[in-house]
Amino acid sequence: MLAAALVHGAFGQPDATGADCGCLWEGSFSEVAPSADLVVLGEVQTIKGNAVDLMPERLLKGEFWLDTLRVWMQARDYCRPPAETFPLGSRWIMALSEITEVPDGGFNPSTPNESFGRPFDFALSSCGGYWLRVNGRTAVGNLVPGMPRFYHQPDMSPVLIDLIVGYLDGTVPETALIEASREHPEAVDELILDTRSFLRGQADWLPEEDAVEPADPPQ
Repeated sequence: MLAAALVHGAFGQPDATGADCGCLWEGSFSEVAPSADLVVLGEVQTIKGNAVDLMPERLLKGEFWLDTLRVWMQARDYCRPPAETFPLGSRWIMALSEITEVPDGGFNPSTPNESFGRPFDFALSSCGGYWLRVNGRTAVGNLVPGMPRFYHQPDMSPVLIDLIVGYLDGTVPETALIEASREHPEAVDELILDTRSFLRGQADWLPEEDAVEPADPPQ
Protein backbone atom coordinates (compact mmCIF):
# COMPACT_ATOMS: atom_id res chain seq x y z
CA MET A 1 0.00 0.00 0.00
CA LEU A 2 2.92 2.37 0.72
CA ALA A 3 4.39 1.75 -2.73
CA ALA A 4 1.03 2.43 -4.33
CA ALA A 5 0.72 5.67 -2.37
CA LEU A 6 4.17 6.79 -3.49
CA VAL A 7 3.36 6.07 -7.12
CA HIS A 8 0.10 7.99 -6.87
CA GLY A 9 1.93 10.89 -5.25
CA ALA A 10 4.42 11.02 -8.09
CA PHE A 11 1.87 11.04 -10.90
CA GLY A 12 -1.40 12.08 -9.29
CA GLN A 13 -3.17 15.12 -10.72
CA PRO A 14 -5.17 16.89 -8.00
CA ASP A 15 -6.27 19.61 -10.44
CA ALA A 16 -8.32 19.44 -13.61
CA THR A 17 -6.29 19.19 -16.83
CA GLY A 18 -7.61 20.93 -19.93
CA ALA A 19 -10.78 22.34 -18.39
CA ASP A 20 -9.74 25.92 -19.23
CA CYS A 21 -8.94 25.40 -22.91
CA GLY A 22 -12.54 25.71 -24.06
CA CYS A 23 -13.22 22.19 -25.29
CA LEU A 24 -16.20 20.09 -24.27
CA TRP A 25 -15.62 16.89 -22.31
CA GLU A 26 -15.80 14.02 -24.82
CA GLY A 27 -16.01 11.19 -22.34
CA SER A 28 -13.96 8.70 -20.37
CA PHE A 29 -11.36 6.37 -21.90
CA SER A 30 -13.95 3.67 -22.53
CA GLU A 31 -16.00 6.23 -24.49
CA VAL A 32 -13.25 7.89 -26.57
CA ALA A 33 -10.74 5.07 -27.18
CA PRO A 34 -12.90 3.02 -29.60
CA SER A 35 -12.87 5.89 -32.11
CA ALA A 36 -9.18 6.81 -31.71
CA ASP A 37 -6.80 6.33 -34.64
CA LEU A 38 -4.30 4.48 -32.44
CA VAL A 39 -4.38 3.11 -28.90
CA VAL A 40 -0.96 2.14 -27.63
CA LEU A 41 0.77 1.11 -24.42
CA GLY A 42 4.23 2.66 -24.39
CA GLU A 43 7.10 3.98 -22.29
CA VAL A 44 8.30 7.59 -22.47
CA GLN A 45 11.80 7.61 -23.98
CA THR A 46 12.45 11.29 -24.67
CA ILE A 47 10.78 14.68 -24.23
CA LYS A 48 11.56 17.46 -26.73
CA GLY A 49 9.67 20.70 -26.40
CA ASN A 50 5.99 19.80 -26.43
CA ALA A 51 6.63 16.38 -27.99
CA VAL A 52 7.00 13.04 -26.23
CA ASP A 53 8.56 9.97 -27.84
CA LEU A 54 7.07 6.65 -26.79
CA MET A 55 8.55 3.20 -27.22
CA PRO A 56 5.50 1.08 -28.06
CA GLU A 57 5.12 -2.06 -25.97
CA ARG A 58 1.69 -3.15 -27.12
CA LEU A 59 -0.79 -1.93 -29.73
CA LEU A 60 -4.34 -2.06 -28.43
CA LYS A 61 -5.98 -0.57 -31.54
CA GLY A 62 -4.71 0.44 -34.96
CA GLU A 63 -1.38 -0.17 -36.68
CA PHE A 64 2.10 1.28 -36.20
CA TRP A 65 5.39 -0.10 -37.51
CA LEU A 66 8.19 2.15 -36.23
CA ASP A 67 10.31 1.68 -33.10
CA THR A 68 9.31 5.04 -31.61
CA LEU A 69 6.10 7.03 -31.69
CA ARG A 70 6.05 10.84 -31.46
CA VAL A 71 3.11 12.35 -29.59
CA TRP A 72 2.57 16.11 -29.59
CA MET A 73 1.31 17.71 -26.41
CA GLN A 74 0.24 21.16 -25.23
CA ALA A 75 1.48 24.31 -26.95
CA ARG A 76 -0.24 27.65 -27.54
CA ASP A 77 -3.99 27.09 -27.17
CA TYR A 78 -4.03 23.43 -28.26
CA CYS A 79 -6.26 21.39 -25.96
CA ARG A 80 -3.65 18.84 -24.94
CA PRO A 81 -1.92 17.92 -21.67
CA PRO A 82 1.52 19.39 -20.84
CA ALA A 83 4.45 17.20 -21.89
CA GLU A 84 5.77 17.23 -18.32
CA THR A 85 2.70 15.23 -17.29
CA PHE A 86 4.53 12.21 -18.74
CA PRO A 87 7.98 11.82 -17.09
CA LEU A 88 10.83 9.89 -18.65
CA GLY A 89 10.50 6.17 -18.02
CA SER A 90 6.80 6.33 -17.17
CA ARG A 91 4.36 4.02 -18.97
CA TRP A 92 0.97 4.96 -20.37
CA ILE A 93 -1.93 3.80 -22.46
CA MET A 94 -2.80 6.60 -24.89
CA ALA A 95 -5.72 6.96 -27.30
CA LEU A 96 -4.25 9.09 -30.07
CA SER A 97 -5.33 11.08 -33.12
CA GLU A 98 -3.11 11.03 -36.21
CA ILE A 99 -2.00 14.43 -37.47
CA THR A 100 -3.00 14.58 -41.14
CA GLU A 101 -2.27 18.25 -41.79
CA VAL A 102 -0.71 21.19 -39.97
CA PRO A 103 -2.86 24.33 -39.68
CA ASP A 104 -1.59 27.75 -40.72
CA GLY A 105 0.87 28.96 -38.13
CA GLY A 106 1.17 25.49 -36.64
CA PHE A 107 4.88 25.21 -37.39
CA ASN A 108 7.66 27.74 -36.85
CA PRO A 109 11.10 26.72 -38.18
CA SER A 110 12.67 28.83 -35.43
CA THR A 111 11.03 26.64 -32.75
CA PRO A 112 10.66 23.21 -34.38
CA ASN A 113 10.23 21.47 -31.02
CA GLU A 114 7.33 23.74 -30.05
CA SER A 115 4.59 23.26 -32.62
CA PHE A 116 1.27 21.72 -33.55
CA GLY A 117 3.12 18.63 -34.74
CA ARG A 118 4.19 16.95 -37.96
CA PRO A 119 2.00 15.08 -40.43
CA PHE A 120 1.79 11.35 -39.64
CA ASP A 121 2.78 11.93 -36.01
CA PHE A 122 0.10 11.77 -33.32
CA ALA A 123 -1.57 14.17 -30.88
CA LEU A 124 -3.05 13.55 -27.43
CA SER A 125 -6.21 15.44 -26.46
CA SER A 126 -7.06 16.65 -22.95
CA CYS A 127 -10.78 16.86 -23.81
CA GLY A 128 -11.50 13.35 -22.56
CA GLY A 129 -9.98 10.40 -20.78
CA TYR A 130 -7.44 9.84 -23.53
CA TRP A 131 -4.66 8.46 -21.34
CA LEU A 132 -4.22 5.96 -18.51
CA ARG A 133 -1.19 5.58 -16.25
CA VAL A 134 0.33 2.09 -16.31
CA ASN A 135 1.92 0.36 -13.34
CA GLY A 136 3.00 -3.21 -14.00
CA ARG A 137 0.08 -5.00 -15.62
CA THR A 138 -2.60 -2.58 -14.46
CA ALA A 139 -3.73 0.93 -15.40
CA VAL A 140 -5.57 3.81 -13.72
CA GLY A 141 -7.13 7.00 -15.04
CA ASN A 142 -10.42 8.45 -16.23
CA LEU A 143 -11.47 5.04 -17.44
CA VAL A 144 -15.25 4.75 -17.28
CA PRO A 145 -18.35 6.99 -17.38
CA GLY A 146 -19.22 8.79 -14.16
CA MET A 147 -15.67 9.83 -13.26
CA PRO A 148 -15.08 13.60 -12.76
CA ARG A 149 -14.66 15.50 -16.02
CA PHE A 150 -11.13 16.73 -16.81
CA TYR A 151 -9.68 14.79 -13.85
CA HIS A 152 -7.33 12.24 -15.39
CA GLN A 153 -6.15 10.54 -12.19
CA PRO A 154 -9.32 10.08 -10.11
CA ASP A 155 -9.40 7.77 -7.12
CA MET A 156 -9.99 4.26 -8.43
CA SER A 157 -8.60 0.77 -8.19
CA PRO A 158 -6.06 -0.46 -10.75
CA VAL A 159 -7.64 -2.34 -13.64
CA LEU A 160 -5.89 -5.14 -15.51
CA ILE A 161 -4.58 -4.10 -18.91
CA ASP A 162 -5.87 -7.39 -20.32
CA LEU A 163 -9.36 -6.37 -19.23
CA ILE A 164 -9.00 -3.07 -21.09
CA VAL A 165 -7.73 -4.88 -24.17
CA GLY A 166 -10.73 -7.19 -23.99
CA TYR A 167 -13.05 -4.19 -23.89
CA LEU A 168 -11.46 -2.73 -27.03
CA ASP A 169 -11.65 -6.15 -28.70
CA GLY A 170 -15.35 -6.38 -27.88
CA THR A 171 -15.01 -9.44 -25.66
CA VAL A 172 -15.41 -7.63 -22.32
CA PRO A 173 -18.40 -5.37 -21.53
CA GLU A 174 -18.01 -1.85 -20.18
CA THR A 175 -19.81 -2.97 -17.02
CA ALA A 176 -16.80 -5.19 -16.23
CA LEU A 177 -14.48 -2.16 -16.40
CA ILE A 178 -16.82 -0.18 -14.17
CA GLU A 179 -16.96 -2.96 -11.59
CA ALA A 180 -13.18 -3.44 -11.65
CA SER A 181 -12.50 0.28 -11.18
CA ARG A 182 -14.71 0.39 -8.09
CA GLU A 183 -13.11 -2.50 -6.23
CA HIS A 184 -11.50 -1.63 -2.89
CA PRO A 185 -7.66 -1.60 -3.16
CA GLU A 186 -7.33 -4.48 -0.70
CA ALA A 187 -9.40 -6.62 -3.09
CA VAL A 188 -7.14 -6.09 -6.11
CA ASP A 189 -5.41 -9.50 -5.83
CA GLU A 190 -8.77 -11.26 -5.60
CA LEU A 191 -10.05 -9.13 -8.48
CA ILE A 192 -7.13 -10.22 -10.66
CA LEU A 193 -7.98 -13.88 -10.08
CA ASP A 194 -11.69 -13.25 -10.68
CA THR A 195 -10.92 -11.31 -13.85
CA ARG A 196 -8.74 -14.05 -15.25
CA SER A 197 -11.51 -16.54 -14.60
CA PHE A 198 -13.96 -14.22 -16.37
CA LEU A 199 -11.67 -13.80 -19.36
CA ARG A 200 -11.26 -17.54 -19.77
CA GLY A 201 -15.00 -17.65 -20.30
CA GLN A 202 -14.60 -15.28 -23.26
CA ALA A 203 -12.59 -15.71 -26.45
CA ASP A 204 -9.21 -17.37 -26.06
CA TRP A 205 -7.26 -14.12 -26.18
CA LEU A 206 -5.78 -14.28 -22.68
CA PRO A 207 -1.99 -14.85 -23.07
CA GLU A 208 -0.69 -18.27 -22.16
CA GLU A 209 1.70 -16.71 -19.63
CA ASP A 210 -1.31 -15.58 -17.61
CA ALA A 211 -2.56 -19.11 -17.14
CA VAL A 212 -2.56 -20.32 -13.56
CA GLU A 213 -0.25 -23.26 -13.10
CA PRO A 214 -1.98 -26.38 -11.70
CA ALA A 215 -1.09 -27.25 -8.15
CA ASP A 216 1.40 -30.04 -7.57
CA PRO A 217 -0.33 -33.32 -6.76
CA PRO A 218 -0.15 -34.47 -3.13
CA GLN A 219 2.92 -36.53 -2.31
